[in-house]
Amino acid sequence: MRAEEIRELTDDELRTRLAEMEEERFRLRFRSATEALEDPLRFRVIRKEIARMKTILRERQLAQSASAAPRSAS
Repeated sequence: MRAEEIRELTDDELRTRLAEMEEERFRLRFRSATEALEDPLRFRVIRKEIARMKTILRERQLAQSASAAPRSAS
């Protein structure tokens, strides 16, 4: 999933998708301990998607807090 696609999601959709990715990462890690994975590079893809989602959520959070608390003119 590209960053542009992630930005189109609402916050709730993004949090839901993030939880799904975390769950998938957990399952893959658990399965890798007991058997060989078909696609071991899936770990890398999942990790990067999780990072993108968290980054976009944080950007939105910072933008919201910046607009809520206007800076004083000193």
